[in-house]
Amino acid sequence: MMRLKRLATVGLLLGLLVSLAGCHSRQKTDSWATIERRQKVVIGIDDSFVPMTYREKNGQLTGFDVELAKAIFKGSGIQVDFQSIDWDMKETELNNQTIDLIWSGYSKTEERAKRVAFSQPYLTNHQMIVSMKQNPVNRLADLKGQNLGVQTGSSGMAQLDRRPTVLKQKIANQTPILYDTYNNAFIDLQAKRIKGILIDQVYANFEIKARANGQDFQAIESPFAAEKFAVGMRPEDQKLRRFINRRYQVLKQNGQLAKIQAKWFKE
Repeated sequence: MMRLKRLATVGLLLGLLVSLAGCHSRQKTDSWATIERRQKVVIGIDDSFVPMTYREKNGQLTGFDVELAKAIFKGSGIQVDFQSIDWDMKETELNNQTIDLIWSGYSKTEERAKRVAFSQPYLTNHQMIVSMKQNPVNRLADLKGQNLGVQTGSSGMAQLDRRPTVLKQKIANQTPILYDTYNNAFIDLQAKRIKGILIDQVYANFEIKARANGQDFQAIESPFAAEKFAVGMRPEDQKLRRFINRRYQVLKQNGQLAKIQAKWFKE
């Protein structure tokens, strides 16, 4: 009887290992066939990142990345489904197959490239430091011992961690104030709870121009290197990657890309 119980236990363990191996294998399969079959690609976004992916007052989703994604998949028979996610969990959502793409002002970095495959870059971005003119940050020395705001999971946060001696070790407690959205950071900036915000240039430019009191803000370039925005996907999804890159080149050649860029980034 004891021998039978042992055999049953061994059999159960082997079954679990086979099952887990099967799940792992499925996770590593190119999902293009699945996307084509369901006729839908799920894109993970930060729906508060103007002007890339954000909601208007009526709740409608809009932005540069929204229009670009729709243009990429137009005529392919594949519907674009935008899904708002916790931006700090974006790579986890991708690996868990909750989403197929990360496409929301997503910067290509060496660290991310170890876990995520990227499309060709489509936009250059810089990190800026935004402050109030009445309480300005004109140079990095002005942030010594001061509170600096940054979005959780943002490329700005990654830059701070990657090169701590540049800025992180100079600010209050050598730790930035973290925000789920930049909008909350702007609220604290105006209330003087923070001295500045480390923020993407595209967001800073758009936000300052859009605000009624935009003239009260100023922005300077951070010391961090320029970044490239690209679409992130699972490393095994090479067919999806090739599709996006091909369609991007078509938009570039037929002038549609230039029209979208002019709409969202005109001076």
